[in-house]
Amino acid sequence: MGRTPASSSWNTRKPSVIMSIIDVSIIGYGPVGALTALSLANAGLRVRILERSSDSVEMPRAVAIDGETLRAFQRLDRSNEIWGLCQLPRDPNTIAFANSKRVPIISLDILGFGANGWPDMTFFDQPELEAELRRLVALDDRIEVKLGNEVVRVDQDAESVTITSRDREDGGETKTVSRYSIGCDGASSFVRETVGIEWLSLDYDQEWLVIDITQGPDADLPLTTMQICDPARLATYICVKDPNRRWEFQLLPGETREEILSDEKIGELLSSWIDPKDYEIRRAAVYQFHAATAEKWRAGRVLLAGDAAHQTPPFLGQGLNAGFRDAVNLGWKLPLVLSGVCGDDLLDTYAVERDPHARDLVDRAVSIGKLMEVLAAREAGEPDPHPPESLNVNVGGPIVPPMRGGVMIQSQTETGKLAGKLLRQPRVRARKAEGDNEDILLDHFLGKSFCVVGRETSDLALGDEAKTILEQLGGSSLALTDLEVTEGRFDSLFEEHAAVLVRPDRYIFGVTDKEWSLDQLVLELGKKLSFTG
Repeated sequence: MGRTPASSSWNTRKPSVIMSIIDVSIIGYGPVGALTALSLANAGLRVRILERSSDSVEMPRAVAIDGETLRAFQRLDRSNEIWGLCQLPRDPNTIAFANSKRVPIISLDILGFGANGWPDMTFFDQPELEAELRRLVALDDRIEVKLGNEVVRVDQDAESVTITSRDREDGGETKTVSRYSIGCDGASSFVRETVGIEWLSLDYDQEWLVIDITQGPDADLPLTTMQICDPARLATYICVKDPNRRWEFQLLPGETREEILSDEKIGELLSSWIDPKDYEIRRAAVYQFHAATAEKWRAGRVLLAGDAAHQTPPFLGQGLNAGFRDAVNLGWKLPLVLSGVCGDDLLDTYAVERDPHARDLVDRAVSIGKLMEVLAAREAGEPDPHPPESLNVNVGGPIVPPMRGGVMIQSQTETGKLAGKLLRQPRVRARKAEGDNEDILLDHFLGKSFCVVGRETSDLALGDEAKTILEQLGGSSLALTDLEVTEGRFDSLFEEHAAVLVRPDRYIFGVTDKEWSLDQLVLELGKKLSFTG
């Protein structure tokens, strides 16, 4: 049958409407686009979100959220809302590599109170998260959302970006003019393609079947999330938010999507786990687990974030969390540029920081897949399919690596140094507070911009020039002697260093030592930020 002619709504398209200039336009209204908008609006910017779909996601996709992400929502005073959507820590609260009989080979505990002041990892249901994020966005009158608007053109000049979008119902076009624009429109990003940024494969492509279920009250499934290193078929079992569960099964050579998606095959794969009467399938789909990154993350006034900039296999549960880090990074840099406090060059540090970090996470995720193959081969009595040096797993260590460059003291990012790491966040109480003196997480005392943190008040002294820079950045200072820890601990860096300069995203810019005084750190920060004074 020939193609149906264009409908009358397209042929009688309404004239383009040009919207007044705003600060930032965001293309894509997934979780990353929503957090980016909330972060920018929290800094006082006017934001417009353009989304081609009229509905939010109804099926589960991402399921894991880490402590750094919860800490990011904490800085927006929205942690209670997001934490309320998360699965509370279980007992046991573990992740394991297991053999074909599901006996753990390696087990890792998930800390209920981690270095970020939140659980290192917990689980959520994406439809619930998206609904809540959209509710929060709707509460902020600095954010405008246009659903059912498909972006069809991106133009820019030295001063602004013009986004042409088309209403998918009546065909009317709207031109959104903004000073910057962010493409959060997924792995097949129209924005990325339109501005001419290449999509680079990182040499990991495998097809896996993903099955999400809702279990009944009589189900007796394990509480441990497992990477099943079965020689017959690699699999992952994810103990996501109750009452839901997820499996991922690797397709075998020669196996087709149609074959593995059949009811009979799905029933067979789940039969050793759960009785058919004890579950309902929410979703079953074959996905290509892919590793890729954008060649660059910025083209003029257009930037990429989330899956539009990077895609990773799901073995670390870091795909969405990596996108949230993009949102946080842009969330403090764009306001400084748009306010005129810092030059546009600051935005060049976005890719400098995020691209290597995202690639490190991709490398670690791929290594998880390789480790599963190694353990499966060993159970089968076969040689290891991968050399040890290719397994960048760091079992038992932090899931997320530090950043390696950008707005930080480069000499302190080397092995064993502190710049590029997140400052530990304990729960604390003010020593001299009057009246109610509740336990509260440390970031509450750091403010929302840069902060110099010292062991004692005397460690926070600054000269006039450094003090001016910190003040114009909206920065603050904090002496730890004013606080007492009620849960967790202060960062061990204070055992050797009197003071630290912390960024708005709580990554460490630098510490004082024999080479760097606090004054020098703040002055160097001004240079790296392209501070205009």
